[in-house]
Amino acid sequence: MSQEHVAWQEGRRAAVTAPTGNLALIETRWGADDPDAALAGQPATVTATRLRRLNPLTKAVEHGVRLWDAASPAIRDFDRIDTHPYDPAWVLEARYTDVAEDRKVAFEHAQDAGFTRDLPVPGDLHLTLDGRDYTLSAFDDDGTLLLVFGDPTNRSSTYGSGRFLFVERTTGTDRVVLDFNRAFVPPCGFSEHYNCPLPPPQNRLAVPVEAGEKLPVFRTKLEK
Repeated sequence: MSQEHVAWQEGRRAAVTAPTGNLALIETRWGADDPDAALAGQPATVTATRLRRLNPLTKAVEHGVRLWDAASPAIRDFDRIDTHPYDPAWVLEARYTDVAEDRKVAFEHAQDAGFTRDLPVPGDLHLTLDGRDYTLSAFDDDGTLLLVFGDPTNRSSTYGSGRFLFVERTTGTDRVVLDFNRAFVPPCGFSEHYNCPLPPPQNRLAVPVEAGEKLPVFRTKLEK
């Protein structure tokens, strides 16, 4: 395993355990927009941030506040992220094609009771895997392509709702790299207070992707 991949794994651990990392999120309050009011009565380890979204039904803008605890029980109990061994065979090339206009694709989210949210998908990823051709939808996540995908390992050895993968684009070409060794557990795998997008049908791979992160491991669960 390369030092670069080791550094990526270490960066993931630092990110999820950070004061505003995935494990620190303890509450999401919709209908609130005053972080100072939300902090009333909270310990000094808690911070608050604003967020906004479009209601999937009414399309109205909704405001909310998130509370993060740098000393959350999840951070205290966190042991590691279980991963598959690094496998260079899972570093795959795909072809990227732009779409003619800004396009949005409907993504269902874990806590939206079947409703969908339209997310910007600026192009298609064309991947051939195990003799089967896929046209994958990766949405624009603040300037980076984020692939939300599912495969047969979900619910058995990897996170049940699917995993995430950032797509590496090569400047000046239509070539993209899908390094599934860097497939990671989505934020909702660390805190129930996230509402993660789910893989659309076109992003469900028929081949078990035995690479990347599996599941977070907590000490309290290991002791049971």
